[in-house]
Amino acid sequence: MLITIIQILLALMFVMAGLPKFASKQQIEAFETYGYPQWFRIFTGVVEIVIGLLLIIGIWIHQLAAIGGFLVIATMIGAMFTHIKFKDSFKNMVLPIVLLIFGGIAFWQNASALLG
Repeated sequence: MLITIIQILLALMFVMAGLPKFASKQQIEAFETYGYPQWFRIFTGVVEIVIGLLLIIGIWIHQLAAIGGFLVIATMIGAMFTHIKFKDSFKNMVLPIVLLIFGGIAFWQNASALLG
């Protein structure tokens, strides 16, 4: 039951983070500030929405939850790398760290489904 709650919370957070990547001025400016091209902003939004869908569908199909959890880990490592590269304050890294941990839990709890 706890893993289901974690997956739902992660899914909601990633969809809510992914949707603004398509048109938000704040997101456009953030990607410019970090030196990333705008196509990467769109790519990131798509990945975040896909993660959300994988985690929700993964409630019933555990292989998809494992893949979603893995993508959370990879995405948050990238986010943390960006914050470290630009010497952001630690408070800007707290959310990526928490999401990384929850993504790791989602992956770990569902990884056995990948092995069959």
